[in-house]
Amino acid sequence: MRKTVVIDVVGLSASLIGKHTPFLQAYVQQHHLETVMPMLPGVTTAVQSTYLTGEWPSEHGIVGNGWYDREDCEIKFWKQSNKLVDAPKIWDKARRLNPEFTCSQMCWWYNMYADVDYSLTPRPNYLSDGRKIPDCYTHPADLRDHLQKELGQFPLFNYWGPTASIKSSQWIADASIVTDGLYHPTLTFIYLPHLDYCLQKRGQHADTISKELNEIDGVCKQLVTYYEKEGCEVILLSEYGITNVNHPVHINRVLREAGLLGIRVERGLELLDPGASHAFAVADHQLAHIYINDPSCYKQVRTLLEKVPGVELLLDREGKRAHHMHHARSGDLIAVADANSWFTYYYWLDDQKAPDFARIVDIHRKPGYDPVEMFMNPADPLIKLKAAAKLLKKKLGFRYLMNVIPLDATLIKGSHGRIEQNRDFHPVLISNKPSGKEQLLATDVYTKIWQTLNGE
Repeated sequence: MRKTVVIDVVGLSASLIGKHTPFLQAYVQQHHLETVMPMLPGVTTAVQSTYLTGEWPSEHGIVGNGWYDREDCEIKFWKQSNKLVDAPKIWDKARRLNPEFTCSQMCWWYNMYADVDYSLTPRPNYLSDGRKIPDCYTHPADLRDHLQKELGQFPLFNYWGPTASIKSSQWIADASIVTDGLYHPTLTFIYLPHLDYCLQKRGQHADTISKELNEIDGVCKQLVTYYEKEGCEVILLSEYGITNVNHPVHINRVLREAGLLGIRVERGLELLDPGASHAFAVADHQLAHIYINDPSCYKQVRTLLEKVPGVELLLDREGKRAHHMHHARSGDLIAVADANSWFTYYYWLDDQKAPDFARIVDIHRKPGYDPVEMFMNPADPLIKLKAAAKLLKKKLGFRYLMNVIPLDATLIKGSHGRIEQNRDFHPVLISNKPSGKEQLLATDVYTKIWQTLNGE
């Protein structure tokens, strides 16, 4: 098998490769750029799982970054166990054919307990006093200590949130090189999240994100240069393209106003109670899974959502099957946004009653994806000073609540998840050899990686 590296440059599309990415622009001229037809849902965990298994969400079960657990009656986002992916991975096939094959997984999702030889994934320490300490999880376990000794503490607060920056992608790239030098794996997967931040915050405007484009271009140059010197086959790809949006759809508020949500009030704040709801939505970028606990409400919910501005498609049983989304984890209906819209998780009608976690970075407790976590409240002129005071509390060992996140969904200017028609904004795959197809399907990426690994 040929030594191969797959570098996932999140959010990269042909529209962004140009004067602000001189290395990638020159690299594409010497290699082959193909576009990948967007899949549903075009979100991180689902697309990565399709790339790694060659199967659709209907088979591997990853129907979004989160879903409703019907047994626990809980909405669960950003879980990490690889056991959630219900299909064999590419490394399983490779190891059966070649016992000497080894694989490194550097921050691709569902990394924990994956049957790979070397892995890295973000994993903070949650202390009993409420503090969250940046850290990571690795296999083997001592790789964590080696990487943090060489590179410093994993930059968790630069990986997501208001201070997200190139530091996290740079750290992952450096860690990948260190890991390759230690173990020389046959196949390596590397995740570079940097463009995800600026594209969602500011949209598809290359001149306004020129700094970020140039930064990720430099990291790509570092990685490609290193791996090519190692005689490695290089595949650069992305999971989705990000397009401009200007219309947040508060789908749970629509369901609430129709009397379908279950709400609990604690300390004067409102909590969504999914198990007690007749119907509710799990929002995930430009898709929302609609779970209906009371079957008698199905027709009411469908009629209601078909009229909501910003909802382009509403997938029923046959619609889910047509888009390879017919899995038990999927909602009873799936709403897909139009080109200008995306779905918030917001369910409260009065911001004064929003739960305390709404104003902090809390990816696990929120019953849906919240891109507004990338902002500090711009309406508060003292917000940075307040954040500094909270950090001082943290350093002194006191409890603190970093409640600096705004509740203004109109701040978001870019999103993804639906099937965009313009190829300029489709995900890309850049490699040494073309596939010979007019356009790749997401399931074809698995085949492309396999053929590259085997020198076909």
